[in-house]
Amino acid sequence: MRSGKQRIKCSIGAVFLLWLAAAAAAEYPDPERFESAIDAFLAAEASTPVPSGAVVAVGSSSMRGWHRRIGADLAPLTIIGRGFGGSNMADARHYVDELVLRHKPRAVLLYEGDNDAAIGAAPEQMLAHFDAFAAAVHERLPNTRLYVLAVKPSIARWHLWETMAATNALLAGRAEGDPRLTFIDVATPMLNESGQPRPDIFVADGLHMNNAGYDIWRDAVRPVLVAAERAFESGQQ
Repeated sequence: MRSGKQRIKCSIGAVFLLWLAAAAAAEYPDPERFESAIDAFLAAEASTPVPSGAVVAVGSSSMRGWHRRIGADLAPLTIIGRGFGGSNMADARHYVDELVLRHKPRAVLLYEGDNDAAIGAAPEQMLAHFDAFAAAVHERLPNTRLYVLAVKPSIARWHLWETMAATNALLAGRAEGDPRLTFIDVATPMLNESGQPRPDIFVADGLHMNNAGYDIWRDAVRPVLVAAERAFESGQQ
């Protein structure tokens, strides 16, 4: 039997480990900072309603930057673009009702993780928010398919690639355990033969993609998404 002093030492040790875990966890910013962006989406829908049963594409600025051509890249699928720059997985989770569920999509195309890594979030933190996002979707729409894109490598955030690669491994693992989830590797083709980010696919900031970068995304996503979703296209209303 442990003595009282031993129990106290164990308790102190457990508290210290919990403190270390909390200290290591990144603090996510308040999702309410995107209220105006979300309100703009809702206002646009009020004047131009969007169909239900389509594919909602949600995510950070890399998804937002795809809006201008994603419809053509993934034709004939009906795509509802809901990218909002600067967002992370916690933000997507927070606004899942406004961005996703209100449209009753048959499928969701998701890109987050870039900004999670930038604020110092651990892969396990990002995965927890992803799990909550997926659970919220499937609680209301149990048959909706979720396609999650790999966190992309970039020149500006290459120092975070180890974290991003670990996140991708966790996301891929989740997809293996649920037939409604599909992981799409857009990251590998963005690397050159030396395993470094290709400089020709980024704009001047070294973070956001130019058309060559979106060509890579198109070529990685289209064979997966269109092949799986084309048969359901006539079902959107």
